[in-house]
Amino acid sequence: VQLQAFGGGSVQAWASLRLSCGVSGRTFSELAVSWFRQAPGKEREFVAGISRLGGTDGYADSVKGRFTISRDNAHNTVHLRMNNLKPEDTAVYYCAANTIWEDTLVVVTITSYIYWGQGTEFTVSS
Repeated sequence: VQLQAFGGGSVQAWASLRLSCGVSGRTFSELAVSWFRQAPGKEREFVAGISRLGGTDGYADSVKGRFTISRDNAHNTVHLRMNNLKPEDTAVYYCAANTIWEDTLVVVTITSYIYWGQGTEFTVSS
């Protein structure tokens, strides 16, 4: 399974940005996909996730109400729409996937994901 994240860059605070994660190598509907991020000097943390059929999504408290995750099954892509960006959102963002069959939950633990993209970085300046 290959994941490729793209869409990073540099934006001002309160701007919007969309990250995308292209998935290949396995039937897309078999994979739950999540976004994690790692800021400089900090541990990688869960940001948002979506179940394999899209029936459930979940968010970290720090992004709830600002970020929206969605999946485009026609293009094997998961998007992360980010609104009202803050400087503390600055990080390298990674998409990750695994065959989590349950469609009614989102798994937030890093070790539950075995497929990882290369990360895309963006900076939010105040």
